Amino acid sequence: MQAIPASEFQQRIQSIQDQMRQQRLDALFVYGDEYRKENLRYVSNFWPIFERGACVIPRQGEPMLVGAPEGEQYAREMSVWADIRNIREFACVSVPDEINYPLAKFASLKQLLSEAMGGGKRLGLVGKWDIPAPIFERIRLAVDGRELVESDAILHQLRMIKSKAEIACLREAGRQACIGYKKLMELAVPGNTERMAAGAAEGAARMAGAENVAFTVFGSGKRADTIIGRATNKTIADGDMIMAAFAVQCEGYVATAEYPFVAGKMSDGQRQFLSALFEADNVQLQYLKPGIVTGDMVRAVRQVFKKHGLEKYDVYPPLHGIGLAEAESPYPGEKAEYPFLPGMCVNSDISLFGHPFGSNRIEESFAINDHGVESLTPLIRELCAKGI
Repeated sequence: MQAIPASEFQQRIQSIQDQMRQQRLDALFVYGDEYRKENLRYVSNFWPIFERGACVIPRQGEPMLVGAPEGEQYAREMSVWADIRNIREFACVSVPDEINYPLAKFASLKQLLSEAMGGGKRLGLVGKWDIPAPIFERIRLAVDGRELVESDAILHQLRMIKSKAEIACLREAGRQACIGYKKLMELAVPGNTERMAAGAAEGAARMAGAENVAFTVFGSGKRADTIIGRATNKTIADGDMIMAAFAVQCEGYVATAEYPFVAGKMSDGQRQFLSALFEADNVQLQYLKPGIVTGDMVRAVRQVFKKHGLEKYDVYPPLHGIGLAEAESPYPGEKAEYPFLPGMCVNSDISLFGHPFGSNRIEESFAINDHGVESLTPLIRELCAKGI
């Protein structure tokens, strides 16, 4: 089974603490919850269910994990750090009733932050835009006049280049996603419902060992125009365009598979539309190499769409980073001047939406290496290389 070793978490904390010293931060508060898990998992391996969590990193020494009592044993099972504290602010539900936890031991948010800061005056905060306003206000009051510093950039930079262990997790997520997507294609046929095909994919990926299905996007026929719609009980009809994205998570790391196809008989217009998508996808592949400027790749993809008169249906950049989030840095536009680097992991996002003959996208996961690129979703790569 793929996993990130404890030694790698220790190296991450050391790198973060080096940055903290450079930025004169006395402690770092890294927030996470069930839905915005990425930064918290990067520094602790903990992924909350229901409750909220944080990893508080001092300028030197080991971090403490902060959570709530219902998930404490689960946190001890999952976290790489042994110092685990509960605070009332991170309880699992928001209701007017007062909930008692008679066996729980709670720490004071103010006291634990003071302990971590060691008398210092500057607390770095990662995840400000994810923190509910009442909890942010509690943090602000708990630092008691000391400075709160937005520090997301520290983790964004570290997370952009993946280690061998991280790439191995993404590779396994891609393998599981391909198993699920193959099953989705088998069931996405006229007469079946969207949910039947989506459910088959999710079950197959779970049976293959997936930690989680991050999402299943599904639309058939006119519902393909939804861009990110969920599967419904709509029955798939002959000639329906199928727009289905399938994101699978392994040890926190997410790879996405998406291949555009038609259920049943394909029209000439649909054939031309899909051919342009495949052409753009295979042009993009030529640019996924270390040293290639990312903006050059974006312009090359858009040039394909312009050649076919499809540029007005191109709704967003054709590639984004992947890792602990399904979409993370890098996320280049046409004006991006930075290059692809070894260790960057990315997802193609070749898309056209609102066209009269349909809407769809291609998503493949890749790892940039010293010599070129590795497909992490080989089924999708094989299908896109063949085209229609």
